[in-house]
Amino acid sequence: MTVDFNNDMTGAIDTISQQITSSNLTGVAESVVGLPTRELVDICERLNVKQRAVVFRLLPKQQALEVFETLAPPLQSDLVSALRDSEVASLFAGLDPDDRVWLLDELPAGVAPQLLRGLPDRERELTAVVLGYPQDSIGRRMSPEYVTTHPGLSVTQTLARIHAGLEHAETIYTVPVLDDGRRVVGIVSLRNLMSASGDTLIDELMKSPHTVKATADVEDAARVCADLGLLALPIVDSESRLVGILTIDDAVRILENEETEDAARQGGVEPLRRPYLSTPIRSLVRSRVLWLLVLAVGATLTVQVLEVFEDTLNAVTVLALFVPLLIGTGGNTGNQAATTVTRALALGDVRSRDILRVLGREMRVGFFLGLMLGTLGFAVATPVYDLGIGVTIGLTLVAVCTVAATIGGIMPLAAHAIRVDPAVFSNPFISTFVDATGLIIYFLIAMAILQI
Repeated sequence: MTVDFNNDMTGAIDTISQQITSSNLTGVAESVVGLPTRELVDICERLNVKQRAVVFRLLPKQQALEVFETLAPPLQSDLVSALRDSEVASLFAGLDPDDRVWLLDELPAGVAPQLLRGLPDRERELTAVVLGYPQDSIGRRMSPEYVTTHPGLSVTQTLARIHAGLEHAETIYTVPVLDDGRRVVGIVSLRNLMSASGDTLIDELMKSPHTVKATADVEDAARVCADLGLLALPIVDSESRLVGILTIDDAVRILENEETEDAARQGGVEPLRRPYLSTPIRSLVRSRVLWLLVLAVGATLTVQVLEVFEDTLNAVTVLALFVPLLIGTGGNTGNQAATTVTRALALGDVRSRDILRVLGREMRVGFFLGLMLGTLGFAVATPVYDLGIGVTIGLTLVAVCTVAATIGGIMPLAAHAIRVDPAVFSNPFISTFVDATGLIIYFLIAMAILQI
């Protein structure tokens, strides 16, 4: 028997919403208590703020904390605003220091100090360590809770350390090895510890470590952790002293957020940073309107070009028929190049210094694409109209594809070089730029071929 999870979820949410509307709290409790945490998170993501708070209050304390930890930081922020101070303090204290900072970055500035004051001294100090790093640095996302060992300690002594730190350590599967100055000199895995004899020294088991400075860019550090397949990446200060660790689950979370943000901006919207169904209408409007205004202003360039070449259009009206084709082809070619290079930048396949190599490659790619499309355009347009129109369309497609691919390829690299998000400079702006440029190329070729 096949169960339709989406239909079941929709039905459960409709039932819970109706029960809340009718103040049937007993019914709500019966509907949610006992559900797996993942299903509760899915339900909470689809309810509005007030409904989410009601459901949350009816959950057992431990399960409420598990759900809270799994929710996206913006939804956690909504709950903080909707719950009582005592409930918020309990939830906030139950989070790990790095998860606390994710939440604090979403809260109004006046709320954060109040929550921090309510923490136990140890938790407040650990959270303050993470908060002390810049917003986009990996230090802001690392965990300051870890277990370490020393090259001169034995496996038995190290396992005792791990056992003593089980309650607070973010992970025990990868253990940094520190010298007397707290500098990271190696790394040892729990697997190797468990398979070695008790009197074996850590110096004999440890491997060379991969480390990242706490001030490094958050996405770059997460990419290192994911690409190397590390369960935990030591984060160090300028003197190679350990200050925290980045676990693989946090690295994946960071990369998912960054890729979601890039994908949104390439499509001409601001990232929502929360599930779609829990995003207020005003936030959806705000995420799109700015880009539409920018693109509308940019589109005036196309109008200006058409006005300049109005006489050319009047002389050969058939030219107007091909404007949508040329604009669309140029925009799509540029967007393809920009998306490919932006992704290569994110993966570390190219750097800003590779701009000339990328320019050469995309110029050749654009030329060959244009040659194929131009040949097709020539073959279609010539029998229907005449040889002059066919040659004009063919040559324009070659030129437009070459220019569009070249511009689309180098714009993300130029943006990265000046420390601007490459996604911002990609598809929407490239489409606008290529539209105007493509029309200029089109009319200049038409004037030369048709002797207008």
